[in-house]
Amino acid sequence: MAQQQSPDGSATDRVAQIQDQWRRERPDLDTSPVGVIGRLHRLAAHLTDELLPVYRRFGLGEGDFDVLASLRRAGEPFELAPGELARHTMVTTGGMTKRLDRLEAAGLLTRRAATGDRRGRVVALTDQGRALVDEAIAAHLANEQRILQALSPADRRDLERILTGWLAHYEG
Repeated sequence: MAQQQSPDGSATDRVAQIQDQWRRERPDLDTSPVGVIGRLHRLAAHLTDELLPVYRRFGLGEGDFDVLASLRRAGEPFELAPGELARHTMVTTGGMTKRLDRLEAAGLLTRRAATGDRRGRVVALTDQGRALVDEAIAAHLANEQRILQALSPADRRDLERILTGWLAHYEG
């Protein structure tokens, strides 16, 4: 996608305006990274604003949804050890404990001792948790489809390819 410009050739988005200002004030600096990083940062905030209402519709926060979805994706019997769950969700163990307490109090998951290891614990979806996350994931994916309608199918494929490669640099 090309950067949008007004008829007089000036940039139309806030990031381009920031780049123009820096080029004026510090022409010795290459402001091109701001064009990518600044837009990704601003886009992430907009995307979060678009995603959160769907989670809230199901009484969930973003992290709550992430925990329930991770358990659901694990497949039968829909359970994981807390440490494994933390790795799947990128949540700290301290944050995970609070989240698990809340979800357990809501009847969406249970915690029990791991079989064969008295010190180990297992977190499992309840039937109520599975039903909720199944409904929530369908609504979430429909919302993501709606959000992505701003891009052509070719742009979506290109963007996914680019982001996959870039993310592999950090997580690969």
